[in-house]
Amino acid sequence: MPLPTTMRAIQLAATGQPLVDAELPVPEPGPGEALVRIRAAGICHSDAHYRSGGVSAGPLPLTLGHEMAGEVAALGPGEQSLQVGDRVALHYLLTCGSCRDCRNGQEQLCHQARMIGKHLPGGFADYIAVPARNCLPLPADLPWEHGAVLMCACATALHALRRARLQPGETVAIFGLGGLGLAALQLVAASKLSQVFAVDLQPEKLALAARYGALPVDAGKSDALAELRRLTSGRGVDVALEFIGHPDTILQALQALAPGGRAAIAGISSQPVPVDTYRDLIGREAAVIGVSDHRLTELTDLLGMVAEGSFDPGALVTGSVPLDAAAINRTLDELDRGSAGIRTVIMP
Repeated sequence: MPLPTTMRAIQLAATGQPLVDAELPVPEPGPGEALVRIRAAGICHSDAHYRSGGVSAGPLPLTLGHEMAGEVAALGPGEQSLQVGDRVALHYLLTCGSCRDCRNGQEQLCHQARMIGKHLPGGFADYIAVPARNCLPLPADLPWEHGAVLMCACATALHALRRARLQPGETVAIFGLGGLGLAALQLVAASKLSQVFAVDLQPEKLALAARYGALPVDAGKSDALAELRRLTSGRGVDVALEFIGHPDTILQALQALAPGGRAAIAGISSQPVPVDTYRDLIGREAAVIGVSDHRLTELTDLLGMVAEGSFDPGALVTGSVPLDAAAINRTLDELDRGSAGIRTVIMP
């Protein structure tokens, strides 16, 4: 069956404005590229930041969406590593492959890196053309939506844990039980080596965290920092993972640390955080660690965990919407208000 010539896409046309429906030409894959029919695309909190203008994206208009899974619909000239019909999930970073960071396996730091759905057209569409090297084989029994959320929420959570250097026997506090927070909780719980505290405002998310063996901390009913201190007999936690991106929770993550503790910050905020450098950092030799994206090897590691049954990305998926601007805007509104489910996925 021949490919269509046009496709649906949901675009950011102007910052601070709702996303809009658009009809665009189906892209043609170039040399070394694949055209992928999108079967699932996760809606990430980053997409809400791009819409609001809190984090710049563009040039506009831009099709958002960086968590993607689908099937290969066509191949560009000379591409032989894939076949039409292959099930794939898509790594969203396009990097140079030759700079020092790329050569050292840290392509997320490549100075030429461009991100699908932020700098380049993304997956809120029927089709996308991407380099074949960004296509990861997806097992036949893994649902599309599960493959999509692996590509950001799960992989960035794994990267945050590795950046934080969590060791067996250490305590960890997870701030925010959205897609990244629940993925991190599941990864820590699977090891059965660390005590986990889960901080959130939503009772249903805290109940889910408890089922994974975490001690829930309801930040709506108590001072989260004081409660973490109480639960650790005043010492604090060895590792704090911040996935919310609010100055208050970033500061709480830092102040909750035990001596020598590490706070890994993945939540995005454009607001300053008031840090007492002696009390919060120097006096306790605490470390603040930035977490940006993830590595291709971590995606491969996650797919291996799924195959062996030690990680379930389906636990993150709590809702789905069609490829429709109004439905997607409602989900972004919920993310802005902090009332969204763990992960909502677009199913075109």
